[in-house]
Amino acid sequence: MNPSPRSRADVAPPPGQPSHGRPGRPGRSAGRALPVLLAALLPLSACGIPETGVVEAGEPATGVLRPGVTAVPSETVPQEMPRVNVPLYFVADGDLTAVSRTVPGSADLAGTVLMLFEGPDAQERGKGLTTELPPTAEAPTIRTDGTAVNVRLPRSAGSLSDTAVDQLACTVAVARLRQDPALGSAKVTVEQPGGRLAGRSSDDCPSGTTGEPTVSP
Repeated sequence: MNPSPRSRADVAPPPGQPSHGRPGRPGRSAGRALPVLLAALLPLSACGIPETGVVEAGEPATGVLRPGVTAVPSETVPQEMPRVNVPLYFVADGDLTAVSRTVPGSADLAGTVLMLFEGPDAQERGKGLTTELPPTAEAPTIRTDGTAVNVRLPRSAGSLSDTAVDQLACTVAVARLRQDPALGSAKVTVEQPGGRLAGRSSDDCPSGTTGEPTVSP
């Protein structure tokens, strides 16, 4: 019995020769995929969803800035900086006189001493106040230890008169009590260039600015 003859499509062509078998039908596969793709796109077209681009609707989300805007405007109303009364000692008719200068913010011992060395302002000069402290470009060195305060003057300050020492010592002493009213009293040592020392106590200073600090809104 002879084997059944093989069809021409089943016979492999010799190497180097093209096959004469029946070609595949890619069109049939593409034809099946096209209806599926169209079916997927139809709902999108029916809903009106664009294929490209961004649709802007409503206000931007929180934290998102519009183009060209670098910061979100704050609705917080800035509060006015509180003002404090700073004790200063100047001279009127040769006598030590206590004044209270109102300044914004707060003032520590060093800041208070710098204001003192700047002398009375225009309003204080109009009341006849003067100073015996020389102007200085350098701030004194201030050290505190409980009720004791040491003020070391820079070389540019030179030698101070007794009244100038009283101005400085009383200003520092009262400012120290403003910082800590529980101390009760403060003793200030002024160290001048050359090592000369002068001591004063808050008990010896003219009254008028002692007590707790006053804060103005």
